[in-house]
Amino acid sequence: MSGALLLVLTLMPGAVVLGQALDLRGHKDRLFAYPGILSVADEGTFFVVDYDKMRDIHRRDSEPERRVRSNYVATGVRKYSRVAVHEANGRKIETGVAGDYSRARLAVIFVHGRGGDQRLGMNDYTFGGNFNRLKNLMVLNGGAYLSPTVSSFDDAGARDIKALIMAGRAPVLLACASMGSIICSKLANDPAVVPRLAGMAILGGAPDMTLARSLAVRSKLPLVFTHGSYDTVYDWQDQKSVFDAVRRSAGGYPAQFILFDTGSHGTPIRMTDWKQTLEFVFRRR
Repeated sequence: MSGALLLVLTLMPGAVVLGQALDLRGHKDRLFAYPGILSVADEGTFFVVDYDKMRDIHRRDSEPERRVRSNYVATGVRKYSRVAVHEANGRKIETGVAGDYSRARLAVIFVHGRGGDQRLGMNDYTFGGNFNRLKNLMVLNGGAYLSPTVSSFDDAGARDIKALIMAGRAPVLLACASMGSIICSKLANDPAVVPRLAGMAILGGAPDMTLARSLAVRSKLPLVFTHGSYDTVYDWQDQKSVFDAVRRSAGGYPAQFILFDTGSHGTPIRMTDWKQTLEFVFRRR
């Protein structure tokens, strides 16, 4: 199929079918759950999470910021993983994949920030093992996880990610980190893409107030923002202003803001609780 991503991986035995209000099968939930909620505000949508660099990096990693301790990782998921290549817009795009995208019941597509490529989102040992957990969660629950290399954070890059979204059948959680959030903002106004999405997650992303007026928000697409309070690249309060505008757009808007107290720019990639995020988004389909 021209322009489509062709994947032939087999789902793990016992994978469950995602349904309305279904709890996902967990993976190392105790290790990856938020270590503590310091406060809750805005009608239960804005959470301040306890973060401690000594505990959450130095005690968690055997080599700080390079290699997490082995108990955080389950490498059996590599059996269901590969690097695929799909063609879109005249280019070949490398994409790390876990699971079977052609048969998946749900999917996560991770968009990295500046200087990254598909390897960032497939690395089992960096960022506290959180990508390894996400891959395991998706495969265990009959889903697929994709980590494409993004060549540029402009309309061309957005078209590449659109092609990847449209190549599958599953509802997609589009997770955009740092500068990759520009891709999320662009696709939030694409009338072909928005119906294919289950939601968006913005991890330490660039604040963009146009998101609050986007087609995605008018469609009440679930949104999750995670940010570090000490982020020196993008100020969390600017992102919170976007979140507030989204919530004002409609009563009971399905959105969350997770603020990691004292967390830096990379903290959301390390600390986002993917099980909680996935259940928040996909229960609303």
